[in-house]
Formats: sequence, structure tokens, C-alpha cells
Amino acid sequence: MDTSDRSRGIVLAACLIALGIAIAGWFAGSALVRGRAADRIVTVKGVAEREVQSDLALWPIQFVAAEDDLARAQANIAITQKEVSAFLARHGITPAQVQLQDLSVTDTQANRYGGQAGGKRFVINQTVMVRSTEPEVVFTASQQVGELVEKGVILSSDGGWGGGPTFLFTKLNDVKPAMIAAATANAREAAEQFAKDSNSRLGGIRNANQGLFVILPRDQAAGVQEQRQRTKIVRVVSTVDYLLRD
Repeated sequence: MDTSDRSRGIVLAACLIALGIAIAGWFAGSALVRGRAADRIVTVKGVAEREVQSDLALWPIQFVAAEDDLARAQANIAITQKEVSAFLARHGITPAQVQLQDLSVTDTQANRYGGQAGGKRFVINQTVMVRSTEPEVVFTASQQVGELVEKGVILSSDGGWGGGPTFLFTKLNDVKPAMIAAATANAREAAEQFAKDSNSRLGGIRNANQGLFVILPRDQAAGVQEQRQRTKIVRVVSTVDYLLRD
């Protein structure tokens, strides 16, 4: 091979290498552009709230009888139990909605550290649990509990219940689908506004997180407990990533 043929071969090889580098660079640049375009997203949160009514009420009524004689204490607790049952019946709570729970007898003299001076020896605690799917009936009855006190019933708030009805909402699954749809629509509305403000078009959903459903008191103020309110607020916050297009 003469010198001219060798030179032409070298030039051709160099041209092919340069072309290969250019093509590879174009593909790399194109992939980078596509990658950057795919990374153009907007993350928004959609909120949905709904006011609901409690559908279950739990009301533990705890009462006490104390005597120095165990038989008299038992007799008193039986009389008190009848007074409580009559009270509930007067206010529309049926026997099927009432259950006896947590009977306990304490002998204060059996306490190794000694009982309180002047206190009764035997103390009997009894709990009547009301479980009703009519929260309004239970609430109305609870507002008249003073009638029991007038009858000589000694009420107690031991046991962590706080001395009043607890109102529950148990039908969360019934409202979930509509609330998720509302939260998603709220998120899309926010994303569309962002796309408009940034001179972009809204693409599809890249990622979505439904979020947790929470039940809150309707009146959200310091010291207000959700379980004490018959009317509640169900809230869900959804997080959605949308793609943005030019």
C-alpha cells in the first residue's frame, strides 16, 4: 500500500470514529432531555372532609356500695343496680342494650397497709355497660343522670372511661370511595393552577399516595375530645405527583 492509500485509510477511520462519537452524543443528549422532561413534576396535596354522625354509643355507668357488713353491701349494690336499670328503661334504653360488667369487692381491712380511718370495710364496685346504635337516645339519658344521684346512687368515674358516653363512627368504609375521589379532584385542581401559572400543560399522574383517614371532633378546640362528640369530621389528605409538559 502506497503512502496516499494509507493516508486515505487513516482519514476514513478518523471520520468513522468522529461520526460514531457524534451519534453516541446525540443519543446521550436525547436521553438526557427525555430524562429531564420526565423529571418535571409538580407535587400537590388534595384534601377532602365530610361531616358524619356517630352510629354507636358506649356508656359505662359505674356505681359503688360500701358497708362494714358484706351482706349489707351486697344488698345495697343489688338495689342500686335495679335503680340504674329502671332509669335506663325510662329513657328508652332496652335490656338488650345493657350488660353487667366488672364486679369487684374490696375488703379494706385486708389491705396490708391498712384502710383509711373511719372508712367502710367492704366496698363493692359494679359497672353497667350500655351499648346502643342510637347515640341520640344515650346522649339524652346521660343528661338526666342526676336522677340516679337523687335516688341515692353513688356513681364512680374510675376505670378510665371519664364518666360519660363515648360516641363512635364505624362506617368509615362507606364514605372512603367518594372522599378519595374528592381529594384527588382537589389535588388535580391545584396542579392545573400550578401548570397554568408556569406556562405548562398538566400530564398524567406519576405517583399517588392516598394518605390516612382521620376522625376529628367537629368543634376543634382545646380540650375537646372527638369521642365525646356525636358529630364528627372525617378527613383524608392525598398526595399526587403530576407530570408537566411544555
